[in-house]
Parts: sequence; structure tokens; C-alpha cells
Amino acid sequence: MAFGDMPNDIPMFAWASYGVAMANAHEELKAVADEVTSSNEEDGIAAVLERLLG
Repeated sequence: MAFGDMPNDIPMFAWASYGVAMANAHEELKAVADEVTSSNEEDGIAAVLERLLG
């Protein structure tokens, strides 16, 4: 799993097999993401991790 917000994160998403884009991410990254979470300011990474790890 990888988290990102910019187009240069696209190769990382492919490598990780599951990419999570932040809500404020570049549209190009959102287009290839498996999931879009809330923004960094809204603790988007924590929301995904809490959902997955319970």
C-alpha cells in the first residue's frame, strides 16, 4: 500500500499494487488510485489505517 498526492507517485502506486490518493491530490494521480481518502489536514492516512487495522 502506498499513499500519495502528486503524479510522480504513479510508479510507486504500480509497485505497491494498491494506491491511496489524498483528497487534495493531483487529478492525474486520483485517476489511477485504487482509493481516495480525505486530505492530509483531515488525517486521511490515519482514517485508512484505522479502517484496515481496526
